[in-house]
Amino acid sequence: MAQPGSTTITEGEGRKHPDGTTRRDFLYLSAGAFAGTGAALTGWAFIHSMNPAADVLALASTEVNLAPIAVGQAITVTWRGKPVFVRHRTAEEIAKAKEDDKADLRDPQTDARRVQKPEWLVLVGVCTHLGCVPLGQKPTDAKGDYGGWFCPCHGSHYDTSGRIRRGPAPLNLAVPSYAFTNDTSIRIG
Repeated sequence: MAQPGSTTITEGEGRKHPDGTTRRDFLYLSAGAFAGTGAALTGWAFIHSMNPAADVLALASTEVNLAPIAVGQAITVTWRGKPVFVRHRTAEEIAKAKEDDKADLRDPQTDARRVQKPEWLVLVGVCTHLGCVPLGQKPTDAKGDYGGWFCPCHGSHYDTSGRIRRGPAPLNLAVPSYAFTNDTSIRIG
């Protein structure tokens, strides 16, 4: 016979606490919490493994000091494994680029759309035909018929704004995303 206030145990029911829960309920909740935590940690580790490595992040942007680049001079820097041409244009190159805005262009873009400051031209130095690197960065390089760059592999000619003027290249030299961090430096990427 059962005492008042005690819980009776019937066959197959297990021990019950006064609030009606069993030990099995606790085990289910504990196992579910551990499984949920394990799944969340596994998911986080999987997603985190898709983030770029530190060496890739280091290449994501490049700082360029413009102070030592004289008017008329061009330098080549590497960004994301590609050459980037930075040219400090002369007044004549700027005037020629603006004059060429009215020319019949295969890939029409005005010079103003391609530069942030007229004296600085920043381009990805990869020919849009087959990925060659055009000549025109060194003073002794052939600059093509339009005074910009020339790709000797297939004969593409670019003007002083990097726009395709003649040859098989279908598009202008690309302008990477860049920003002036101050008057004498830019961040590419």
